[in-house]
Amino acid sequence: MKPKPLKPFRSAKTEVKRLLKTRKTRKTSHSQAYQLAFTDTEFLLHKDLRPIRLMLELLKPESIQREERIKSTIVVFGSARLPEPRVAKQRLLAARRALKAHPQNPDLVSQVKIAASIEAKSHYYLEAQKLGYLISTKCQKATQQDREFVIVTGGGPGIMEAANRGAYDAKAKSIGLNIVLPMEQGHNPYISPELCFQFHYFAIRKMHFLIRARALIAFPGGFGTLDELFETLTLLQTGKIKHKMPILLFGKDYWTKIIDFHQLAEEGMIAHEDLTLFQYVETAEQAWQIIADFYQLGRKTNKSAKKTK
Repeated sequence: MKPKPLKPFRSAKTEVKRLLKTRKTRKTSHSQAYQLAFTDTEFLLHKDLRPIRLMLELLKPESIQREERIKSTIVVFGSARLPEPRVAKQRLLAARRALKAHPQNPDLVSQVKIAASIEAKSHYYLEAQKLGYLISTKCQKATQQDREFVIVTGGGPGIMEAANRGAYDAKAKSIGLNIVLPMEQGHNPYISPELCFQFHYFAIRKMHFLIRARALIAFPGGFGTLDELFETLTLLQTGKIKHKMPILLFGKDYWTKIIDFHQLAEEGMIAHEDLTLFQYVETAEQAWQIIADFYQLGRKTNKSAKKTK
């Protein structure tokens, strides 16, 4: 057994513990200037330290994911406003009751229309949950040290919750990359606690979505979903992401109604071959099969099975 190498200096953690203990015992107080720089929150939040804060938001999740042996991820985006069907149905019924009481109210008419639209798309919650379960059971094996194809979402409710929930149902790890927003709900309860992160900077959060990504799956969503989808398409189109990966859009009817990709090509704003960067899917099974075929996961399993025989 090799002896542990001697460390000539006390660690920062040891020094901080000692100082805190001394301060508590002696009941002394000092000016802010006397604080260690890296324990001084007010100093760390100074405008001049923005580069340090950016670096910390990059390093903290990266360090933890390495410790947890997260090697690759599957990114799932989608609306926070798409609840499970039971909840969507309850909200639609409540909206109809309100309209029945005040049938001439135009706002209530609009609310019923929106609630009906949400209820019609709420089955995507179940598909996202099923997909999270499928990917996690197929790719996170108890016998493997490294974790591959770990589900990662924006950490919120709706479709994000559903994908994390599927991984949770499979007793597998999943990641949530939450962002501090003025009106946003807290993180969903299905994220693995040790992989539930919080960000201030959108730019660093975006990097973490794609650093380990092996596929991006976009369910119906709004500005946030569109933002992440178009950024990923741009990075693939321009070659900034060096490896190709599946981009799957759940619900062809929704996406072709919201965005006319073919017209973009007809107008000469993108090339016709750019339309091959993504595919439409309707079910969790279909999405998983495309990912499995793309990475030849079935073939690898068959080869290993033959070796075992």
